[in-house]
Amino acid sequence: MSERTQDHGQDGRPTPPAKGERLADWADGRLGIHTLGKSQLRKVFPDHWSFMFGEICLYSFLILILTGVWLTLFFEPSGLEVEYNGPYEPLKGVLVTRAYESTVDISMEVRGGLLIRQIHHWAALVFVAGMLVHMMRVFFTGAFRKPRELNWLFGWTLLMLGLITGLTGYSLPDDLLSGTGVRFAQGAILSIPVVGTYLSFFLFGGEFPGHDIIPRLFAVHVLLLPGIMLGLVVAHLILVFYHKHTQFAGPGRSERNVIGAPFFPVYVAKAGGFFFLVFGVLALMGAVATINPVWALGPYRPDMVGTGAQPDWYLGFSEGLIRVMPSWEINAWGHTLELGVFIPFALFPLIMMAIAVYPFAEAWVTKDRREHHIADRPRNAPARTSFGVAWLSLYGVLMVGGGNDIWATHFHLSINAITWFVRIAFFVVPPLAYAVTYRVCLGLQRRDRAKVLHGRESGIIKRLPHGEYVEVHQPLSQAERYTLTAHEQPVPFEVGPLVDANGVARKVPRADRLRARLSRAMYGPGTQVPKPTAQEYRQVHSGDGHP
Repeated sequence: MSERTQDHGQDGRPTPPAKGERLADWADGRLGIHTLGKSQLRKVFPDHWSFMFGEICLYSFLILILTGVWLTLFFEPSGLEVEYNGPYEPLKGVLVTRAYESTVDISMEVRGGLLIRQIHHWAALVFVAGMLVHMMRVFFTGAFRKPRELNWLFGWTLLMLGLITGLTGYSLPDDLLSGTGVRFAQGAILSIPVVGTYLSFFLFGGEFPGHDIIPRLFAVHVLLLPGIMLGLVVAHLILVFYHKHTQFAGPGRSERNVIGAPFFPVYVAKAGGFFFLVFGVLALMGAVATINPVWALGPYRPDMVGTGAQPDWYLGFSEGLIRVMPSWEINAWGHTLELGVFIPFALFPLIMMAIAVYPFAEAWVTKDRREHHIADRPRNAPARTSFGVAWLSLYGVLMVGGGNDIWATHFHLSINAITWFVRIAFFVVPPLAYAVTYRVCLGLQRRDRAKVLHGRESGIIKRLPHGEYVEVHQPLSQAERYTLTAHEQPVPFEVGPLVDANGVARKVPRADRLRARLSRAMYGPGTQVPKPTAQEYRQVHSGDGHP
């Protein structure tokens, strides 16, 4: 139990503790929260603008839970058909499902219903966008390295579950747009060899669309996936506290310390204010920016597809894979294998899996088993940065493919031309983005090297006694020079000589040969600009050069 100094009244008698203090002592005696709070509330967190992306994910997730709980009070997840007799005149007398009718009722009749619906939808988009940007920040800075590989997998799993949760929630209103998305997903499932038909019948309870899919999607969207995601978020935050936060290089910062503000009260106050800022922005977006107007789209009908039917942005690239894939198929022994759908359907998880396993692949190539708490500047890891940009460029190309009809109608282009552009760009753009990014990273490294040696350009031109004109450079401070040169430059892995001292050929495992090739590609000659040495700096500033 925590110790406390007991106060005395004017008569000298001990003053009984206040009710709140008694409650705190009671809880501390059973849960040990005083010791836990003393060690964790003063935990130091570094401060950098890029760290806010993770907070945006967390706050938008909390807003999703709050608005989602409110919406479940009014939404009826039923596929039964009824005749609409609500206040929206264009739909009167139309047969709709109870799910669609209740969604329109929330938008038209429930006070504040449309605002909450739109906040929920915008928060979902921001949540997935925040996760993607947050993971890219972690990726480009190398914050996934030991001991944070497990936390990287937690974040990747949250991203995948967020995509699935968005699909299930997007499909619940049963409007023409969301119904088209469910039909798209069902077609992709049918393309799975042998078991595709069985999986479709299992999920939909029979023939598409059936009456079971909406209640099932509702249970998955409201109970199963949010519960798993909430557990992963808690585990993710616990590991962030346990491993401590990464920080960028700077004076006084090392792998063994963290420089920043304490969690309580500074970080808590800033985080609380930022939460309400995110909530306010999402509320403003929900109030002024219409999204998913189900009353205008109309109810879903299996025999209709709306023009410009697009999924939410985070699933656009998966649809782009299927839209631009040639319609190949194999007919054998009375069965049809629809390669035009199955290959893109299988490529989607493979592309995402490459991001999941990258930390382990990089650790295997570098054989680096040290703990890393200092974040890299992206320019100082050109191979990793280029790989990430290539992945993002592929994502953008497939987004164009997923909205090929929108591009065609809005810019008066041929949809066939757009499709062929995406097919070619799928193979051309990522390698090109990799090469360009690699050169940019090396150029930025050269600029840092010149800045350390000569200082910052001032724009002041000076004429020397012998007539030469030079630009005056402002020397960097010692702290700035340290920040620009604090990064490591790994040495590529080598397998060693292929023969021993006696001339006998050594047996080099194939894994080591592959590791050496990849390591040379990532850290070999020409992949890094050497950092300036102290001797080079003294030589430049000895009076012979022009500072």
